[in-house]
Amino acid sequence: MGNKVKAARVGALVLAAIVGAFVVWRLVDESASNTEGYRVYTYLDNAHGLITKSRVTVAGLPVGTIDGIRLENVRVRDLPCEPDLTVDEDLYTTVARVDLVMQEGVELYADATVSRRSASLLGEYIMAVNPGSPSAVQLGDGDRICNVIHSSDTSDLVADLGAVAQSVRRVAEQVERTFGTDEGGRQMQSALRNLTEALEAVNRTIQANEAAVTHTLQNIDSITTNAEPELARILANIEAVTRDMRSIIEHNRDGLDEGVGEVGPTIASINRASQQLERVLEDVGEITERTAAGEGTIGRLTSDEHLIDEAEETIEGINTFVGGLSRLRTIVGLRSEYLFLANAFKNYIEIRLAPGEDRYFLIQLIDDPRGRTQFTTTQVRTSPPREGDPPFYEEVRATTSEQLLFSLQLAKRLYFMTFRFGILESSGGIGVDLHFFDDRLEINADLFRFGDQTFPSLRVRLSYEIVRTLFVLGGVDNILNADPSVPSQNGADFFLGAMLRFDDRDLVGLLPFLGGLAGGLN
Repeated sequence: MGNKVKAARVGALVLAAIVGAFVVWRLVDESASNTEGYRVYTYLDNAHGLITKSRVTVAGLPVGTIDGIRLENVRVRDLPCEPDLTVDEDLYTTVARVDLVMQEGVELYADATVSRRSASLLGEYIMAVNPGSPSAVQLGDGDRICNVIHSSDTSDLVADLGAVAQSVRRVAEQVERTFGTDEGGRQMQSALRNLTEALEAVNRTIQANEAAVTHTLQNIDSITTNAEPELARILANIEAVTRDMRSIIEHNRDGLDEGVGEVGPTIASINRASQQLERVLEDVGEITERTAAGEGTIGRLTSDEHLIDEAEETIEGINTFVGGLSRLRTIVGLRSEYLFLANAFKNYIEIRLAPGEDRYFLIQLIDDPRGRTQFTTTQVRTSPPREGDPPFYEEVRATTSEQLLFSLQLAKRLYFMTFRFGILESSGGIGVDLHFFDDRLEINADLFRFGDQTFPSLRVRLSYEIVRTLFVLGGVDNILNADPSVPSQNGADFFLGAMLRFDDRDLVGLLPFLGGLAGGLN
């Protein structure tokens, strides 16, 4: 009993020290900053993927949040930075107005730009802001960022794919109009026949002018005999080269004759290829006619409105699924708690899958050194009973087994509270979390193991983030079940610990380091 009181005093002293340090920090922090920043807004044609509380970044660093998103009717002439006076003043359009809350000290100017971007492969969409140049007019509270950089979306890619399909269809129609008729085939056949005749004429010209070429060379030789010695030597060299060429031709006449003889089969091959091309064009014409008549799979797809609607619904479903994956946020937590009375460490590994800012799925794996204790009540009958003893009595047995525990819960956040339910440490359970000071202070309460003990297990924990991703924590476990005879297993126990919590942005930053570490180990 004395050890228990000492442990309680130590735990209370540590909690009091944490609370005192937090109060001092809040007093200093509130005295250092007494403003919430200022608000600006912008208009977007497409606000897909943006939600309230999404981050606003400058050069990749968070400098604010999205305060609200709503539809608004705006005059078309007022959308550019300089109103377009040529546009009808009564012409309105519906756009998405996005209100941003910027931190104090972050200065924006009139030429600032804003765009919608994806934070990471697993993250949500954010608003990226370029502050602009200090030479422009500085924006104040309630001003508008009118320079918007539009980004492509999956629907734009689908529209581009449809435009490409239309272009391919027009090309196919042009090919059908050019070669899909009897007249086009006859024109192609006539062109090939003319090519054959031209090649035959070239062959005849070469054979007929062989003697003329020899006579011309003889005339050149006669003229150059009276030329200057230098010219004579040059022409002599040319003559020698010519004689060598004639000798080569004489020695390879058989090969040349064979080459000339192969011209005929080559032309025949071209003729056969043109006939095959004509048959292919006829098949293409038949296919396009069947497609235009609505026959076959492609024909039904291009003419059946029901099939077109189903295809559009399928593409929209894929777009919705891909958009959900792009907004999925992953949070990994590592927690260790020291139990004073049990004199042991209890360790947790948890993963949170958050498809949105206000909900997530919690998966935990717990190593509890105390194991899991189950109680069974057995009625024992004595026959005959001892004098003064009842014939029946109840025997309560406690069985403790060492095993890893797991949790699988669904969480929903409402304002500063998060409600959880599902499986908690391998039994049914519920929980509630309270968040304060931009989620840096958390108070958690878990209620689970209904029916295993006299009362359910109630655990209360207080966590505070001293630096980014690092929390210190403390609390009381199994408050409702106080059994002095077995304090290390059934009674209340005090604990202190620490926790690391990373989101997907931190994990992406660690990947290069982990890759280098793995390469060094290999």
